[in-house]
Amino acid sequence: MIVDLTDEQARRALPLKWGAVPEGTVPAWVAEADYAPAPAIAAAVDAAVSDGMLGYAPFAGTGHDAALDEAFRGFARRHWGWELPAGRTVVTGDVVAGVRLVLETLCPPGPVVVPAPYYPPFHQLTEVTGRALLPVDTDPDAPDAPLDLAGIERRLVEDGARTVVLCSPHNPTGRVHRRDELEALRDLTRAHGARVVADEIHAPLVLPGSPAFVPYLTVDERAVAVTSHSKTFSTAGLHTAQVVTLDDEDLAVLRAVPHAQNGGASVLGMVAGVAAWNDCDAWLEALLERLVAQRALLGDLLAEHLPLARTRVLEATYLAWVDLRAYGVEDPAAAGLAHGVKVSPGHDYHPGLAGHVRINLATDARRLRLVVERLAAALV
Repeated sequence: MIVDLTDEQARRALPLKWGAVPEGTVPAWVAEADYAPAPAIAAAVDAAVSDGMLGYAPFAGTGHDAALDEAFRGFARRHWGWELPAGRTVVTGDVVAGVRLVLETLCPPGPVVVPAPYYPPFHQLTEVTGRALLPVDTDPDAPDAPLDLAGIERRLVEDGARTVVLCSPHNPTGRVHRRDELEALRDLTRAHGARVVADEIHAPLVLPGSPAFVPYLTVDERAVAVTSHSKTFSTAGLHTAQVVTLDDEDLAVLRAVPHAQNGGASVLGMVAGVAAWNDCDAWLEALLERLVAQRALLGDLLAEHLPLARTRVLEATYLAWVDLRAYGVEDPAAAGLAHGVKVSPGHDYHPGLAGHVRINLATDARRLRLVVERLAAALV
């Protein structure tokens, strides 16, 4: 059910991921999958284009957003047992735009706490909203990389932060936050009058056998979550995400935001989202099976070619966080690029952290083998 794109097809389909490298270099950096879209999504978008549906996204309350809301509610019910009430989502352009919208409209002024390593656009989000980003560094040698609740509390107490941005499941470590951690974070932020903004874009990508994903709003109704079908179902170019809130006042504020502040959603993205949330469970199951196989292959390849590499068990996402410090190369991503592979440098996610890379394993086995072999040629 998962169809691998050839190099030629991938170069046409994924102009950012593949266009950033010369022909012959394997791209394993940005979080896009080298797989054809799910048939149900392709069919829905094709039908919409055939109908000429190439205009502006409709205003809220005109039907398409309600269909997307209902589809997400159904997915949440089936996969996480979450009975989300109707009408609690607001459509936005993408998850980054959604987090920005929440910071600008619902969060108090002041710095933003973000566990590190973190998704690089979080730093940009704090800059464009006039805030300081306060990282809480994860010990790179910690075997499980749990949330550093004490570090978050220090930021709330000593720096006066009243907003915590949480990536759940976590990018780039691929970790699923446990319920007891999330409940502790809820209690901590409540005690200090702070709010959590949860980026849950990777929520459907929890791998079989891993701890269950816990939607943050099921433990903290004061929080705000932002999600999208885009990462799981490879629809980032269609620009549609959903901000989720259980608070009536927050919902009213979000719905009253002018188009100039919350524009960019795509009607085709909304069509794709309805198909993704409603009709792609079997495709998603096949994707997760493929990612489990790729995770195992990556482990075997590292053991064979880079035996000093260290990784944690990948619980979610298709993004592996790899510690290569034992090879003594400050920037292994730069070294790898000179040998025909592009991976993401660790210092983009954890400023000042040397010797780490993030590897996108959502590709075929042949390319993943080339990724590791070329990294090994660069480092060993």
